[in-house]
Amino acid sequence: MLGKQFSKSHSKAAKHGEAEASQLLRRKDPDRRFFIKYVCDIMSVAAYCVFCYRKIGTSGPTTKKRLPWYDIRKVAKVTGSFILGGFVFITYQVLSLNKLLKIDTQALHQEKLKSYIYVRTASLSPSEYQGITYRARKEIHKAVRRILEKEAKIFRTSFSEQFSTFDGEDHECALWLLLKRTQSEDKATRLQAVQDLASNSHWHDYQYVTVAQTCDQRTAIGLARSKDVDLRFFLPPPPLPKIKTDDPIEDELRLLLVSLPQTGLDPCVQYFTSLALRESSQTLAAQMGGLWCFGGNGLPYCETLSIVPSETVELFCLQALVQHSKISSHCDKIEAKGGLQLLQRIYQLRKDSAKIQRNIIRIIGNMALDEHLHSSIVRAGWVSVLAEVMKSPYIIQSSHASRALANLDRDMVKEKYADGVYVLHPQYRSSQPVRADILFVHGLLGAAFKTWRQQDMDRHLDRRASEGEEEYTQCWPKTWLASDCPSLRIISVEYDTHLSDWKAKCPVEAQRESIAFRSSELLDKLKAAGIGDRPLVWVSHSMGGLLVKRMLVDASKNPEMDKIVNNTRGIIFYSVPHHGSQLAEYSINARYLLFPSVEVKELSKDSPALKELNDDFLSFAKDKKFSVLSFAETLPTHIGSMLKLHVVPVESADIGIGDLIPVDVNHLNICKPKKKDAFLYQRTLKFIQDVLAPEL
Repeated sequence: MLGKQFSKSHSKAAKHGEAEASQLLRRKDPDRRFFIKYVCDIMSVAAYCVFCYRKIGTSGPTTKKRLPWYDIRKVAKVTGSFILGGFVFITYQVLSLNKLLKIDTQALHQEKLKSYIYVRTASLSPSEYQGITYRARKEIHKAVRRILEKEAKIFRTSFSEQFSTFDGEDHECALWLLLKRTQSEDKATRLQAVQDLASNSHWHDYQYVTVAQTCDQRTAIGLARSKDVDLRFFLPPPPLPKIKTDDPIEDELRLLLVSLPQTGLDPCVQYFTSLALRESSQTLAAQMGGLWCFGGNGLPYCETLSIVPSETVELFCLQALVQHSKISSHCDKIEAKGGLQLLQRIYQLRKDSAKIQRNIIRIIGNMALDEHLHSSIVRAGWVSVLAEVMKSPYIIQSSHASRALANLDRDMVKEKYADGVYVLHPQYRSSQPVRADILFVHGLLGAAFKTWRQQDMDRHLDRRASEGEEEYTQCWPKTWLASDCPSLRIISVEYDTHLSDWKAKCPVEAQRESIAFRSSELLDKLKAAGIGDRPLVWVSHSMGGLLVKRMLVDASKNPEMDKIVNNTRGIIFYSVPHHGSQLAEYSINARYLLFPSVEVKELSKDSPALKELNDDFLSFAKDKKFSVLSFAETLPTHIGSMLKLHVVPVESADIGIGDLIPVDVNHLNICKPKKKDAFLYQRTLKFIQDVLAPEL
C-alpha cells in the first residue's frame, strides 16, 4: 500500500514537473533551456528507478530453489575472466619482448654451414635458400639420385660420385666434392681436383678455412704450389710455447748444434760447427776481422773488437745447420730435438732479416729431401710459410721456397733438388708438359740469381755484391726466357767461388775448390734433378763454362751419366777463358797479398790442365755434333779502384768450334742484357729455339 501511494504521488509530481518544464522550455533563454533539460533527464532516471523498485516490491517470494551448479557457474565466470585477462596480458608481453629482442641468426646459420669463424659474408637470409623453389629443386634432386642409384644397382654400373649421398647445400657440395676428389686413388683426378680448388677465388672465408682444416698433407702442398692461390687455404703455424726471456735464441741454436753428431763429419761441416760454437762473441769478431785477421785465428787485439750482434751469431749457427741439413741422419736429429719449431720461432722473430729467413728456408728445403720428414715439416706449419714466400717479389726468396715445396711435392714432382739447384721456371704446378731443360752455370764470384740479372751498373770484380734483395733486378731467364719458351724447365745452379783464400767460406779443404771436385759434386745433384731425361742446353759464364766442359767430359766416361751427354743439344759460352785468363796472372803476381784461390790458379794462361780439358772436350764434342755459341767481351773490367783489366781476351774465348761473337761489353755484363730486345738476349733466344726446334 505504501508503495502504491508513493508511486501515485511521485507520478503526479513528475507530471507537474514536466508541465512546468514545458512552459520554461518555451522561453528563449538558452541557459535556462539547458538547465531545464538537464533536470528533466534526472527526473526521468528517478522515475525509472521507482518503477524498478515498485516491480521488486510487488513481486512475491520465489518458489524456485537455487541449484548447486548455479554457484559453480558464477565462480567459473569470475575465474574465467581472470584467466582470459592473464592470457591476454602474457600474449601482449611476449609480443612486446619479441619486438624489443631480435636474435641475429647469422652465426647460427654459419655454424650450420660448418663455419669455424665468424666473419663478414654474403647474406644468409633463409629466404635465399629455403624458399619453395629451393625445396622443390632439392626434392627433385633427391628423387633423381634415388632413380640413378637403383639404375646403377640393376645394371651393375658405377654410380657417379657427383650424385653421392651427401646432402649438403648447393654452395657446399662443390667444396666437399673437390675435397673428396683430392683423395682419389687416380692421380689425374687428384691433380685436377687440387687445381680446381686453387682456382676458386669467390668463396667465403669460412669455406677456405674449412678446406684448410680438412684437407690432407698432399693437398695442402699441392695448393701451395698452385699459382695465384689464396693464402686463406692454409692454416697459420701452430702457436709455439713461451720461452724464458733470459734465454736468447742463439743459445738455443748452440744447444741444438751441440746435440748433433760431432765425430766423423765432413771437414767443412766441422769447420762451420766449430765457428758457430765459439764461446765468446769477441772470438767471432776476431774471426770476422777482415784484413787484420788474415782469415785465420786473428791477431790478439782483434778480441777487443765490439761484441758481435746476436743476429750475426744466429746467422753463423744457421750456416752450420745448413751444412748439417745436407746429411740425412742429421736431419732426423734436428727434427727429434725440436729444430723445426725452433726455426719457426726464429723465422717469425727475424722478419726483418732476409738472410736469416733465406738460410732457414734453405734448411727446410734440405730436410724435405727426406720423405719421412714431410709430415713433421707440415705439422710445424711450414707449408703456409712457404706458400706466402712463394709470392715474394724477390726472386731469391721465392726460389728458395719453390725448391722446398718442390721437394715436398712427391705427387707431382719426381725429381729432387739438392742444395744449390734452383728451378727458375716453372716454379708452380703446371698442366703444360716440360719438353726440354736449360741449365745456367755461373762463374767466378757469381751466383744462381745475380749473375743472370739485367744489366744495371758496372761492379768491381773484387767487391762482393750485397745479398740484400734491393741489389737485384729482374732475372732474365725467369722472366724473358720463360715467357718466350714456356715449355722449358729453367734451372740455375750455385756453388761458392772466391778470388782469394781470405774469403773462402770453408778454407779447411782446398780440393773442394777445384773444377774436378765441383764437377763430380754437381753431376750427382743434376742427375737427382732429372738433368739428362730431356733435351738439354747449357748456358755458362766465365769459369762456369770450364765447369760445364769438365762435367760433360766426366759424364762421357761414366755409363750412368750417358743420358746427360746424349741429350745435350747445345752450349752457350759467355766469355769463357778456354785458354786462360789475365786475372789469374794478376793474382799470381800478387800472391803475397791476395792468396789466390784454387779456382783462380786453374785459370792461368796456357795452363796444361786447361789445354787438356779443352782437347778432351773437342774430341767428343765434334763426334756428338754439339751446337756451340760463344760470346767474347771487348771492353776492360774494373779490378779494384785503380786497375782496368781485360779479363778474357777474344782469343781465349774462342773454343775452336761453333760461332764466336764479340760484344762491346765488359766481363761482368757479357751475360746481362740491357733489355729484352738487346742483341745479347735475342741472339741467345734464337740459338735456343733453333737447337730445340723439334721439341718446341
